[in-house]
Amino acid sequence: MDFVDYYKILGVDPKATEKEIKNAYRKLARKHHPDLHPNDKEAKAKFQQINEANEVLSDPVKRKKYDQHGKDWKHADEYEKAQQYQQQSARSRGPRNSEEQDFGGFSDFFESMFGGFGGATRGRQVKYRGEDYTTELHLDLIEAYETHKQTLTVNGKNIRITVPAGIENGQTIKITGHGGPGINGGPNGDLYITFSITNDPKFKRLGNNLYTTVELDIYTAVLGGQITIDTLNGKVKLTVKPETQNGSKVKLSGKGFPVYKKPDQFGDLYVTYEVKIPTNLTARQKELFTELSQLQS
Repeated sequence: MDFVDYYKILGVDPKATEKEIKNAYRKLARKHHPDLHPNDKEAKAKFQQINEANEVLSDPVKRKKYDQHGKDWKHADEYEKAQQYQQQSARSRGPRNSEEQDFGGFSDFFESMFGGFGGATRGRQVKYRGEDYTTELHLDLIEAYETHKQTLTVNGKNIRITVPAGIENGQTIKITGHGGPGINGGPNGDLYITFSITNDPKFKRLGNNLYTTVELDIYTAVLGGQITIDTLNGKVKLTVKPETQNGSKVKLSGKGFPVYKKPDQFGDLYVTYEVKIPTNLTARQKELFTELSQLQS
């Protein structure tokens, strides 16, 4: 894998403090957020790079490994364990030659590690699993409502996935074998996709239930009647009871969000009525309201 300079991506010095890294990340994340560039693939890729850089540099343990081992930082633990093994093996069998006693460069070590050490591993290659990849996929509420196909670009490769209806905001799914390639015939790593679902102007989602507010004119609220409202899968007619109060709620069973991986099950839709007081009344309308108020008293 090519070396990726995370410090350069965030625009900070390698000696930057945690606060400086955090501030740089927030500034860039706001600037390149996909919601601000919905049709810009480059912006989405840039946002993923920024997240990846922040994930590494904001974690002191990961940052230390990255500073020490560069592009191979994810294999740092394997490197250190294998180096200890090689040193112990060398001590147990005594000096062999100057080559075997040279534990110098990181790249030299990986060459020997993946090509066999000697002793029990001499003559065969050690297989290592590829690294796992992580990415973020942004959807709106309508996209998360229906099962659909979507193509992701991860490390220059297009991967077509099926997004199940009912996926949750922040939920992570694993695509087996779509991570980094294995080494010396080892298995590929996996791809982990975290879903970011944007808010909808009309509907609020809580679990599998949806919540919406519908305006109701005062005449329908008082006398009752029928209205038509929007749901995520089309329009439905509602019967409004006479004398409906402002803030009243009704439940539409099965008109909420689909249950994840259970295509025949849905949550409920809760509708809150917001009674609107009429404005710009004519003189005659004011007279009628006055008569009503007098009748009431």
